[in-house]
Amino acid sequence: MKIKQFLLFGISFIGISSVTAQEKMSLTLDEAVKLAWTKSNEVILANTKVNSSKYELQSVKNNQYPDFKISGQYQRLTNASVEMANTDPNAAPLPAPDQVMLAQANVSLPIFSGFKIQNNIKISDNLYQAENANAAKTKEDITMRVVNYYTALYKAQKTVDILIENQKSAKQRVTDFTELEKNGIIPKNDLLKAQLLVSRTQIAIDEAQNNLNNINFYLATLLKIDTNTKLEVDEKDFFNLKTDNAPKSDAVALQNRKDLEAIHFQQKASEASIKVAKSGYYPSISLVGGYTALDLKNIVTVKYAMNFGVGLSYDIGGILKNKAHVKVAESKALEVKNTEAILTDRIKNEVQKALEDYDLAINQSVVYDEAVQQASENYRIVKDKFDNGLSDTNDLVEADVEYLNTKLNTAVSKATIIQKYYELLSVTGQIAQSFNLTKI
Repeated sequence: MKIKQFLLFGISFIGISSVTAQEKMSLTLDEAVKLAWTKSNEVILANTKVNSSKYELQSVKNNQYPDFKISGQYQRLTNASVEMANTDPNAAPLPAPDQVMLAQANVSLPIFSGFKIQNNIKISDNLYQAENANAAKTKEDITMRVVNYYTALYKAQKTVDILIENQKSAKQRVTDFTELEKNGIIPKNDLLKAQLLVSRTQIAIDEAQNNLNNINFYLATLLKIDTNTKLEVDEKDFFNLKTDNAPKSDAVALQNRKDLEAIHFQQKASEASIKVAKSGYYPSISLVGGYTALDLKNIVTVKYAMNFGVGLSYDIGGILKNKAHVKVAESKALEVKNTEAILTDRIKNEVQKALEDYDLAINQSVVYDEAVQQASENYRIVKDKFDNGLSDTNDLVEADVEYLNTKLNTAVSKATIIQKYYELLSVTGQIAQSFNLTKI
């Protein structure tokens, strides 16, 4: 039972698992992130939202330009009776017109609307900037997902390799014990224990391979790669990365986090919304002009009837009602402000945890390096004792499993350091810059 616990512990950190790959594809971490930024559905959706916000901004800006409308009508009249006021009753009756034509052109240029137009533009502009920040945050989140899958894939591959290597030595031990048991040197029970270890190791290999297949599937799906492709990571990504410039505090996060930046723009938009609500207290003034042409056949013809002037509108009743709109806008602005405070606290907590996890990964890696040397020496000593009849099979198998466990931990600890390093960059808003893909 103890042996099984050791084996299961050796692969418990993987916890993710696709169909057996047929084709192989070598993939660096930079290449994986680039694919995710260009092909993932989440990034495509985020970019689409940015474009929609951009078009909305352009639409709002159009409100500051003149409105120009033209219209025309042609109507047939039936038995129309036309009477002119103040005409001689003895005069001949006017002819009955059978058609009327009317053409109009009107132009209106807003001059003052309580600063409503300008502030609506500010709202749309800030919401556009917020959407840009949200899109950048989406890319950072996708980048972190790629890093997690990539490191998990590396851990799974190393686990399978180490377990298969250990399986070979376990099978060789069974072969040796079989001969010893035949010659009566060891009891049948010792051979069974060695065979049992082979079986348990095979179970661990199957579980690790299952995890490897699943991770491969998830990463391939994210990157829009054929899921039958066997992805192979580049180990240089885990051993050549410079981590000396890791952030040390949350100050960098408060300057770089894109979700916090988006909240800042939303706060500016909410402040402009208050001004838009207050614009209801002011009248609207505009320059107006137009042209009219009328032809009532055989009766009257009007040409070159041009007009221009100033238009004024003031919703007197709305002044009394507008107070509620202002209160709503002010309350929503307060909501955004409180949201910003909550997010700031959460960012500080995330940075603190990431710093602790990164330091822990480094410290554990040092311990694992020492442990693998200790376990190797312990196995050598126990093996010597076993060969000289000074220890039993239980001691030998337990020492072997402990050595396997330390090898597994050591193999994945370096990848864990890189993973925790990128998590630290992610919570401080610097993960995108680390891949130099910000222009994609």
